[in-house]
Amino acid sequence: MSKGNIFAVDDEEDILELLRMNLEREGYKVTCIEAGEECVKKAREKIPDLILLDLMLPGIDGLDVCKILKSESKTRHIPIIMITAKGEESDIVTGLELGADDYITKPFSMKVLMARVKSVLRKGSASAETGAQEVIKRKNLIIDPGRREITVGGKKVELTFTEFEILLFLARRPGWVFTRNQIVNGVKGGGYPVTERAVDVQIVGLRKKLGAAADVIDTIRGVGYRFKD
Repeated sequence: MSKGNIFAVDDEEDILELLRMNLEREGYKVTCIEAGEECVKKAREKIPDLILLDLMLPGIDGLDVCKILKSESKTRHIPIIMITAKGEESDIVTGLELGADDYITKPFSMKVLMARVKSVLRKGSASAETGAQEVIKRKNLIIDPGRREITVGGKKVELTFTEFEILLFLARRPGWVFTRNQIVNGVKGGGYPVTERAVDVQIVGLRKKLGAAADVIDTIRGVGYRFKD
């Protein structure tokens, strides 16, 4: 039985074959795609459980693919792990701003990649099984972990996978101050290579989407962030 359907998107055949071989060995069903337009089309037709997305693609690039999929209600929930040779902080931050859930740079360790894949899928699966989790309310903000829903003033707010996890992580410990590294470890797991700037970008995006409820997240200068008690 397949553990899930994964789209592997890259214009290099040898990398696609490497991904396909290793993912299928772990029990996943793999769809190999070589162009951005094809990825968008197939994702709309058959929602995958995860997309491994290279940034450098012919036609529309990976960032545009991410932007398109994350802007549509039917596909925005699909987790995306960026795989790219571009390791500069600006590229990583841009991808996270667009809604990517994780990233890994080439050349990459297949062991590390598999760990990231399992982590993202496990979090998604666990979230689907947490219907009994306590709903968190703070003034006009309601966080429903089981349904993975956020409402502000009665209106639903669409968050990326990572934005939701950060908000939930902070909200479950109101008043506690967390460093950026603690937030990353709590949401992604230990040893996750991410810059402080990337965490700040997620917080900025989260506050923007929360609108009138944005002030529930406090910035503690020189330390990190907290959810207001």
